[in-house]
Amino acid sequence: MTTISKKNLSFLKNLAKNNNRDWFNENKSEFKIHEKEAKVFFATVQEELRKSDDIESHKIMRIYRDVRFSKDKTPYKARFAGSFKRATAKLKGEYWLNIEPGQCMVGGGFYGPEPKDLMRIRKEFELDDSEIRDILNDSKFKTTFGELRGEELKTAPRGFDKTHPAIDLIKKKQFYVMKSFTDAEMISENFVKQVVETFKILRQFFDYMSDVLTTDLNGESSIME
Repeated sequence: MTTISKKNLSFLKNLAKNNNRDWFNENKSEFKIHEKEAKVFFATVQEELRKSDDIESHKIMRIYRDVRFSKDKTPYKARFAGSFKRATAKLKGEYWLNIEPGQCMVGGGFYGPEPKDLMRIRKEFELDDSEIRDILNDSKFKTTFGELRGEELKTAPRGFDKTHPAIDLIKKKQFYVMKSFTDAEMISENFVKQVVETFKILRQFFDYMSDVLTTDLNGESSIME
């Protein structure tokens, strides 16, 4: 199976309405069927994506929620979501796919950069933000994803000028983009193709960020050979 079906979405809708352990245990055998079909779908996306990018692996999130430190105590995620990891230390960024009724999202980026990587990105924007602006303002990229997303500081990070022309980018702590798809688009026969084509549009952003994160401000490689 290489499509998302109405039955898959119907099960997720029912899980959202009955997000408790009793209901889930009673319907666990059905969940296993839908989970298996979702795994096939994600594997198919990876296979197709590998034709245009070097993908090491993909990972699907577990259905069980960690509720220990969350105000939301519902025990299950009513979705099938996962990421696709690019291979080697030179290729940065993860593609993201969220299969959820009314909340399908396709995109990716950098959700939690390590402090040294975040500083490197900010220093690059401080030095020259023209290339990232060109990517974000590219008509195809902007039509597909809209604005760059991510949490940001309320003011300039320590050591940066709050009047810098790139301060809107420098303040960010995350850097990612997403495209929404309707339920009808999700269950269409060409959804795999649409997902992969969306990921392809992300490639220029990933390649730019990979270059930034594997070099110093002089453009010298920081990757140990």
